[in-house]
Amino acid sequence: MKKFSIIFIAIMLMGLGSCKKWVEYDPHDDFVITEIDYLKSEADYRALVVGVYSPLQWLNQVVPVSDIASDDAVSGGESAADVLSLQQIDDYTYYPVNATLADLWQVSYEGINRANYLHQYKEINLAGQTVNFAGKEALYGEVYFLRAWFYFTLVKMFGDVPLFTERRLTLSDSRKLARSSKAEVYKQIEQDLTAAIAVLPAVQSDKGRVTKYAAQALLGKVFLYQNKFTEAATMLENVITANAFALVSDFGSIFLQSGENGPESVFEIQYSNGQGTYDWNHVTRGQGNYAVQQCGIRGLNGSGNMPYASGWSTNLPTQNLARAFETGDQRKTVTILDIEAYKSANPSFNITYQAAPYKNTGLYNQKYLPRKGETSGQVELNYLNNYRTIRYADVLLMAAEANNRATAANDQKARTYLNLVRRRAFADQLHDITAGGTALYDAILNERRLELAMEGERFFDLVRTGRASTVLGALGFVAGKHEVFPIPQTEADGGLTQNNGY
Repeated sequence: MKKFSIIFIAIMLMGLGSCKKWVEYDPHDDFVITEIDYLKSEADYRALVVGVYSPLQWLNQVVPVSDIASDDAVSGGESAADVLSLQQIDDYTYYPVNATLADLWQVSYEGINRANYLHQYKEINLAGQTVNFAGKEALYGEVYFLRAWFYFTLVKMFGDVPLFTERRLTLSDSRKLARSSKAEVYKQIEQDLTAAIAVLPAVQSDKGRVTKYAAQALLGKVFLYQNKFTEAATMLENVITANAFALVSDFGSIFLQSGENGPESVFEIQYSNGQGTYDWNHVTRGQGNYAVQQCGIRGLNGSGNMPYASGWSTNLPTQNLARAFETGDQRKTVTILDIEAYKSANPSFNITYQAAPYKNTGLYNQKYLPRKGETSGQVELNYLNNYRTIRYADVLLMAAEANNRATAANDQKARTYLNLVRRRAFADQLHDITAGGTALYDAILNERRLELAMEGERFFDLVRTGRASTVLGALGFVAGKHEVFPIPQTEADGGLTQNNGY
């Protein structure tokens, strides 16, 4: 009986092998992992959330784009053809075919798709199972913050953009998309951040993870971009009164490796250099911060304890920015390195370098200047410098602006927050601002330029405050066109309408 059963089973299996249409293929037979194998445990969920963070690193070019598109920096580089996409942004000659802008669009939607995938299977995974664990709601607060961050990047760069939140899109969906209005996108951003604030912890054990305060700060900024000043003032006050952050006394220490994730850090994009193999065809996808290499001094060499490493002389501060700093403002030498002055002041370093071949200003972005010992492997692609994307000083200045512009304006509070930043800059109270009204507003915006110079805020600040055409008109900025960047040509070819003037 046993022998018969074995023979019978063997015959049946042979028959099934010859009638493949009756057999349902299981990829696991070939050791293939499929979607259904994911999101079955707490560890799966947490691992995939880390994957939603990854595209934040890939957005590193948002900072040089904002600097170069403004009056704070020029593209620099080896020649007019060196990183042509940035040269076009500098000259306001960019078109829908622009590699940098297309990449930022793609990266933002990659992040959104990853967040949507987790949202899609929050309650029930692909196997139809519910996976509950302590901290799941807080984990999803991070997901919704990140989705809001990606949409905020898109809306401030491109204006109206496709909006989808319920699921990850497939290739078949690509030509069915239409652009949603800025108002609709901002509404979704507000909803995501409000949901995140409700569940996020005030403190995270892992540096770089989103906290409640980071979400409140970002929502305050989102309100500010929509001129919702009263709402912005209220939201940002939550961060200030929490007493969780403080202005460090030494401004320059913020941008050192030892200053990362410090007392002033509300949110930083984390970079590291623990791996050594990178793909030059995908330069922004490495583990390190590629933008650091871009702004270094070309051909720099020096002896002794000279701290800087060489780079590509891109994103060079302008003399216009240098002149904007008042005498005694300690932020100037932290923000801008005058290489000739530095060379003269440090003869023992025996410094040699090649002046920036194109659009040379003699100045370099010291906040993110490459330093010796802070990279490894493929050195150009692997600097570990975090991007300080929301600093407490930024929160104070946003709160100052919001209080000055609120329906029930509070200039006293606005001056208090503004002067906290200025007292750190000058190390005294002799430079306090005493004005109110419009004069105070002008002072706050000027302070944002100086405090946040070369941190990727200037262009977007000029646009949102309606001052871009006045400040940038002589550089080629056209009102009614350059407030937003063009929709990438590939997306327009797929059916999306193009922005005005492109």
